[in-house]
Amino acid sequence: KFYNSKFLRRLCDMWDHRGSGICNFHGSTGDVIFIGTTTDQLEPTFFDLSHQFDMDLGGSGSNLRTPACCMGKARCEWSCLDTQAICYDLTMTYQDELHRPAFPYKFKFKISGCPNNCVAAIARSCTSIIGTWRDQIRIDQKAVQAYIGGEIAPNAGAFSDRDWGPFDIQKEVIDLCPSGCMWMDGNELKIDDRECTRCMHCINVMPSALRPGVDCGATILNGAKAPILEG
Repeated sequence: KFYNSKFLRRLCDMWDHRGSGICNFHGSTGDVIFIGTTTDQLEPTFFDLSHQFDMDLGGSGSNLRTPACCMGKARCEWSCLDTQAICYDLTMTYQDELHRPAFPYKFKFKISGCPNNCVAAIARSCTSIIGTWRDQIRIDQKAVQAYIGGEIAPNAGAFSDRDWGPFDIQKEVIDLCPSGCMWMDGNELKIDDRECTRCMHCINVMPSALRPGVDCGATILNGAKAPILEG
């Protein structure tokens, strides 16, 4: 998903020549989708994309859909695993299943580098791979006090244009912990890591004070979400 503007212009020029010129970029499938052409242009389009653009081609139907992931360690400080490497490995391993539909229904892999789950893997895939950690959240107590004292803006300054009053760690972090595993002991923030559900809220609000642990790995979830028509 790392493109420069020259590459995108070449894609658009190719599709203006081979098809309708209409594209979908990275919608719910995670793919670039070229919409509308004639049968005689399908093979030339396939050749151009695979040989001139060095792009992998997937498809739709009852096959393995193109694996999708977040930017991972390439750009994101919270990533607990190399999502790009996992996505590439899955893509190379299951080439036959990608190109030749043989399943009774579609199947999707999606990989998120951390529990923020920016690709919404749980809701949008059959097998979700989500980066996590199993040791303790790292705490910088001086930075915690800097947040409380107003020296550092919460949420990395994302809401600095709104006047919500001074930062309240009790109301904005501790009380919003889903498992109630955080508390203040005097001037120190304490976390019972055994009860932590890795929701990332505290880390997102105070990124300079809290960071994921260092013993990182993956949570793998199997099972697709299906519509419920009755009951």
